[in-house]
Amino acid sequence: MLIESIGKYVGGKVVSALCVIASAGAIIWFWRHPEAIQAIWTVVKYGLAWLGFALVLPWLLFPVLPRVLRSESNLVSALVLAGLWMADVLCALWLCGWRLGDALSATVLLFGTLAAAAYNFVICESLARQIEGS
Repeated sequence: MLIESIGKYVGGKVVSALCVIASAGAIIWFWRHPEAIQAIWTVVKYGLAWLGFALVLPWLLFPVLPRVLRSESNLVSALVLAGLWMADVLCALWLCGWRLGDALSATVLLFGTLAAAAYNFVICESLARQIEGS
């Protein structure tokens, strides 16, 4: 118990010191490079805009889903999901200025749009169950 208490005390002091050093380093960095703050806010702004678009898009198709369900075709359902995914990709690329800066940007775009595709599938499946249940 004593060693555990000492470890927690020392660990807390080390983490506090690291937080102070990291905060001071960030303040110094942004003081010397004010353009970095603008770049961060631009990324956050565009990221939130894309996230909002991706979250709202499948809900906008609610009036179209009864037609898709009446068709009873997996192809039509797949085309709707592919269309939603392409809209997410195009919106992300448009926000990026139609170019990707580096491999990290491409990877983030890939995983973000794959997550949006999964979200589209889950939401459309949920909406379809609600429509069929009513």
